[in-house]
Amino acid sequence: MRFLLRVASILALFFSVLPAQALETPARTAMVLDYDTGTVLLAKNADEALPPASMSKLMTLNMVFEALEAGRITLDEKFAVSASAVAVRGSSMFLNTQDRVTVDDLIKGVIVLSGNDAAVVLAEGLGGTEAEFSRQMTVRARELGMMNSTFINATGWPGEGQLMSARDLVLIAHRIIKVFPQYYSYFNMREFLFDGRTPDNRFNRNPLLGLDIGADGLKTGFTDEAGFGLVSSAVRGNRRVIVMINGMESAAARSSESERLISWAFREFAMETLFEGETEIARADVWLGQVAEVGMAPVEDIELLLPYRALSNIKAKVVFETPIEAPISKGEMLGELVVNIPDMGTRRFPLAATEDVAEAGFIDRFKAAFKILSARVMAGDLL
Repeated sequence: MRFLLRVASILALFFSVLPAQALETPARTAMVLDYDTGTVLLAKNADEALPPASMSKLMTLNMVFEALEAGRITLDEKFAVSASAVAVRGSSMFLNTQDRVTVDDLIKGVIVLSGNDAAVVLAEGLGGTEAEFSRQMTVRARELGMMNSTFINATGWPGEGQLMSARDLVLIAHRIIKVFPQYYSYFNMREFLFDGRTPDNRFNRNPLLGLDIGADGLKTGFTDEAGFGLVSSAVRGNRRVIVMINGMESAAARSSESERLISWAFREFAMETLFEGETEIARADVWLGQVAEVGMAPVEDIELLLPYRALSNIKAKVVFETPIEAPISKGEMLGELVVNIPDMGTRRFPLAATEDVAEAGFIDRFKAAFKILSARVMAGDLL
């Protein structure tokens, strides 16, 4: 007997949500990512490579964190400060060539003070020269899947070839949070006063940290060409989002738009449990088994990030080949749950048998075969 593919059941799941409203942003490029699920909630020109300014320091820091984890350097190791580091323009930690600065302080200088001199000291300490370190950054970026990023310096200072996309900045932010949680707390430091040299420049440049919106990092940036940008992350409850914008007209606009997108991401989307794991959601006919049907259940809870008002309904269907031939073992994969979310695509989840089903005995198998033979005779198949 040939098995026939069929849809076992159609499950329509209706939620009190409305069709999704398109969200506009004045940012030239933008991306909003749900951290845990990897769902892109908003993307605008996300793969356009633009000057990232100091936001590119996230890649510099990633290289430093990787070196720390590999044991190449330690937090209390001291790096010498070169004349080229002292001469670099832009935001500064006000280092001089007599300084020997710990990696710990240099990381704080890069994150809190956005110190270009600190970034160069780290680059020279790890790569020998800033140029070589920048080459290594570009190579590593490609290995991490950041295909729209190239680096000619460790600071983000404007220059031909210093480019990153919104998607790449979100990717490296996600990596830092996920892979280096032991260092991520640096990004939430509100101030850092290095050796008494920066009394008026000791506060973190991230404007969201003091707003009580769950923000806990990452990095601002500005160039005349690209405008004002910010890669930020925030946590509320058990959800984290990452927001990246660039091309804003002012620091105030950058701050308010980042706050708006963070609030929107938390307000308009939520994790919903559609089905609980190991809970039967459908039954399938069994061929030549001791029982006529077997239950099917998801292996684990089926949780999806869903927009509160983005969908009029969600539809799901259970698909499998029927009948399923015995013997069947509990936990054996029998089919799929296919969930269709308008405007967000289709997701598939395996379904497993909820029980063991043994083969029928000889008499039951003979009866089943005779029943099929009789049906085919009556239908004229054997005439």
